[in-house]
Amino acid sequence: MPRFPQGQTLLIDADDTLWENNIYFERAIAAFIGFLDHKEYSPAEVRQVLNAVERETILSHGYGLSSFTRSLEDCFERLSPEPVSEERRERIRGFARAIAEQEIELMPSVAKTLADLAQRHHLILMTKGDHAEQADKLARSGLSELFSSVEIVAEKDPPAYRDVVVRQNIAAHSAWMIGNSPKSDINPALAAGLHAVFLFHPDTWVLEHASLDAAPEGQHLIELDAFAKLGELF
Repeated sequence: MPRFPQGQTLLIDADDTLWENNIYFERAIAAFIGFLDHKEYSPAEVRQVLNAVERETILSHGYGLSSFTRSLEDCFERLSPEPVSEERRERIRGFARAIAEQEIELMPSVAKTLADLAQRHHLILMTKGDHAEQADKLARSGLSELFSSVEIVAEKDPPAYRDVVVRQNIAAHSAWMIGNSPKSDINPALAAGLHAVFLFHPDTWVLEHASLDAAPEGQHLIELDAFAKLGELF
């Protein structure tokens, strides 16, 4: 018997919640670091530089593969002792293109669990990033018909959640954000007055790491380790 009654609004994250995503970026980054083959910086130190570059790029260009590609090129330019040739740039771009060529790999039990939840609750996909890229992933996932609405936002912060609550006419007392990122899914949703379910993923992007905030009085924060367990809650 589910713990919460039917008719809840479930805002559900996409990348690394419904399907694998960051593992492909990690593979591309490993290939990039190997290609750079820096003689003074360790792989971990190169990764720290790349993380810093990505933070800068996101502020000016947002999320998505084009932003990631720019970050790889900028990082290479900063660390390479020699000018970067067009041939090397093309090799770097290839690391990012490999991500776009990946098939959508759903998390275990996602399709079945979503279909079950959709019979009892109001499902909204809420993800951030490049609109065209995220919409394409959803289309290729085969899950789009299970969602009553899709929200693709530039950033997941408290104002973005509040805007969705108003736009979708959501009752916050029966609304939940479900996702793997403390930084983007859980903490800002709690701050906006929603309940939240944290779904642990071992390969969550390092820039999404954060400590989980405590749920304010009257709100719920539940931690799960598998998508299928949502069926026990809802």
